[in-house]
Amino acid sequence: MSISSINADAFIVQIIKDGRVWGIRDKDGFPASTNMSGETAMPFWSSNRRAQTIIEKVPAYSGFEPEPIELPEFIDRWLPGLEKDGLYCGLNWTGSRATGYDLTPAQVLARITARQALLNSVR
Repeated sequence: MSISSINADAFIVQIIKDGRVWGIRDKDGFPASTNMSGETAMPFWSSNRRAQTIIEKVPAYSGFEPEPIELPEFIDRWLPGLEKDGLYCGLNWTGSRATGYDLTPAQVLARITARQALLNSVR
């Protein structure tokens, strides 16, 4: 398992636990970036700390601020909007180049749903 897939799994676990997702934004809004496969992704993190670390380490994001998004809003509004716009979700990007795992919004929703179902079956 790659470090990117581990970070993507950690993303799902943490956002369900905390009930929020973190984006970053500046005066122009939320950024999107094209990956090496030519897919455009909007990055999201599972914690304020992770988002803040990228802002501090990646010069392209130095003017951004962490922005919390409540999980129900992320599921009900953001994921459908990203799907409609043909954007991927970048999950817990890390490092000086802000790289990581990019999934379609449908894949992110499926992982959230599966994890929530697992947690509900344990209760």
